[in-house]
Amino acid sequence: FIEAEKEGKRQSNGKIVLATVKGDVHDIGKNIVGVVLQCNNFEVVDLGVMVSCEKILDAARREDAQMIGLSGLITPSLDEMVHVASEMQRLKFDLPLLIGGATTSPAHTAVKIDPQYDGPVVYVKDASRSVGVAQSLIEPGTRDAFVDKTRAEHKRRREQHAGGKRLRPQVSLAEARKRRHSTDWSAYTPPKPAFLGQKVLEDVNLATLREYIDWMPFFNAWEFHGQFPAILSDDVVGDATTKLYADATEMLDRIIDERWLQAKGVFGFFPAQSDGVDDVLLYRDERREELAMRLCQLRQQRNKPDGHAQLCLSDFVAPAGTPDYIGAFAVTAGIGIDAHVARFESDHDDYSAILLKALADRLAEAFAEYLHEQVRREHWRYAPDENLDNAALIAESYRGIRPAPGYPACPDHTEKAKLWSLLDVEQSIGLRLTESFAMFPTAAVSGLYFSHPDARYFSVGKIDRDQLVSYAERKAMSVVEAERWLAPNLGYDPKSANAA
Repeated sequence: FIEAEKEGKRQSNGKIVLATVKGDVHDIGKNIVGVVLQCNNFEVVDLGVMVSCEKILDAARREDAQMIGLSGLITPSLDEMVHVASEMQRLKFDLPLLIGGATTSPAHTAVKIDPQYDGPVVYVKDASRSVGVAQSLIEPGTRDAFVDKTRAEHKRRREQHAGGKRLRPQVSLAEARKRRHSTDWSAYTPPKPAFLGQKVLEDVNLATLREYIDWMPFFNAWEFHGQFPAILSDDVVGDATTKLYADATEMLDRIIDERWLQAKGVFGFFPAQSDGVDDVLLYRDERREELAMRLCQLRQQRNKPDGHAQLCLSDFVAPAGTPDYIGAFAVTAGIGIDAHVARFESDHDDYSAILLKALADRLAEAFAEYLHEQVRREHWRYAPDENLDNAALIAESYRGIRPAPGYPACPDHTEKAKLWSLLDVEQSIGLRLTESFAMFPTAAVSGLYFSHPDARYFSVGKIDRDQLVSYAERKAMSVVEAERWLAPNLGYDPKSANAA
């Protein structure tokens, strides 16, 4: 109606091409940014997910865009953003490049992306900042001052980063291994699972999973921060969060009653041993004569006070001589989502499309929590009498952990391929991996199960070149390739190390 009143003429603040980079499939944050920009009279060309550099730059030229916005959630996306920036430089672009997404940061933008491109490179923390950034870059009266300020900030961060490397204490890999977590395995008998091999869960009841939802990450996706349910009565955002929660629960009722989504999972248990150093060895059967797979792990190398172990996940698995086991799982609550998202988008109902994706993510996480509880109580049976409420589950007040490849305790995404092979995930439940090891459908969770009472989450943090070389050898991967996948964890400059 507004456009008709203006006789079809629309005055735009500017046009921006948005895309989730190649290999990445996450787009909730990007979609929210797109809606916010459109509400502020920017034209948005959303290219979707898994978009190649060539397609992004072609679209920017074809659409005569004033800006390009890149989004990504998984760590390999950081490398792809660097590639897009370098290609923009090679092809002589001068458009502002906006960087956003969960794994991006001001430091990475300044240190890795900005040096690749002479045009303006701006980190956008969240959707609420996007309009101010875009307007500052579009308006002639503010652009130069904003760009100069941003470049000065990038320079300051690069200098700070360079100085910070010298302040980051490291211990050698050999010394870190000596300081490993110590367990008296002679005094501990690892529990044996009820079965070995894999099991497929074809259609888990969504009403059951609903009871395991942690709602706070749902509100975080919409950029509300606090504690649930207190956030519903917050003096500032209480009205907005209460309305959002009402809309979410109403849609969740429809998802369950009308079976919009299907939840599928696969999990299993396998004979395992630590190799006595850093890795976990999986065997084909209880005889432990034929090695099925080596799960490569990384050990902390940041210097710690005396008495604090340099942790590695293999520390929580028994060495040869004490039969132990490890579990693995992959679950999704995103089967069937595409048709409903397409229906909402065809009706120009961006809000409902984003709401559905956010709820599917919450159901997938709830599925992972539910299945882990079933594992502890019934399938691995090391906590048969456990009886925790939802708050205790969210607080992870239980024995055992379920770390995921690509996360702090095992930051290498490529290890996910082994999990897919171990459980035959794609064939079993239709959940597949992209070239950057993102899971698709996106409403999915995968990981490993550890049962040892001492097992806990931790961050590997920065590693030195000695460990990177050892890790690459164990994975039969080149050092350069290993550096690519573990770039955020490198405590050294790969260029200077390679030169040396």
